[in-house]
Amino acid sequence: MTAEEVMIELASYGDAQTKKTLMTHGAQEPLFGVKVADLKKILKKTKKNHELSLELFATGNSDAMYLAGLMADEKKITRAQLETWAKKAYWSYLSEYAVPWVASETPFGFELGLKWIESEQPNIAVCGWGTLSSCAAQHADTELDIEKYSQLLDRVAKEIHTASNRERYCMNGFVITVGSFIKELSEKAIATANKIGTVTVDMNGTACKVPFATDYIKKIADKGQIGKKRKTARC
Repeated sequence: MTAEEVMIELASYGDAQTKKTLMTHGAQEPLFGVKVADLKKILKKTKKNHELSLELFATGNSDAMYLAGLMADEKKITRAQLETWAKKAYWSYLSEYAVPWVASETPFGFELGLKWIESEQPNIAVCGWGTLSSCAAQHADTELDIEKYSQLLDRVAKEIHTASNRERYCMNGFVITVGSFIKELSEKAIATANKIGTVTVDMNGTACKVPFATDYIKKIADKGQIGKKRKTARC
């Protein structure tokens, strides 16, 4: 499929209620309001397609940008291209999910995550926390810098309540992810969560809530799934 053909099909899947919901959460025009299930119908046709993913992300259409994240080839995308994506990922579905998912599957994802969390631009910083979280969820503990993840838990405990709005949400998610997927740091993550306490985030008036990290990690533990890795972050 060409980028033009994809855009035509995206438009055909546009749903007014979905568009309204996405815009409530932070999406802006242009977008059609396409459900993820419908995006995956297109993905079945294109599979991973590096050049097409770059074209779709460059459209600035939120639906196309999210699809680009699902379609991206982690073996071909470059650091520079991901840096561009991080800068253009203007709302949570892109900055906290689509871009980090791809970055975390590259050999340089961890390095990018560490770089991005230092950014003064919140949308880039959350890309960083999302990338680091996705790395922890996918890669074997033997492949991870456990000491660095431990230090990052300490950093979150110190900075989370003074960080920007969505950074607070992503930092809280980072604690949950580390506690759930890195067995060696699970107890420390719970202790960090207890130290942090309740995290307040403006959810744009939606019904979405910030999960209490301690309870979330303990639910994973009760299921006997601490340390059970994911095959991919993308969904």
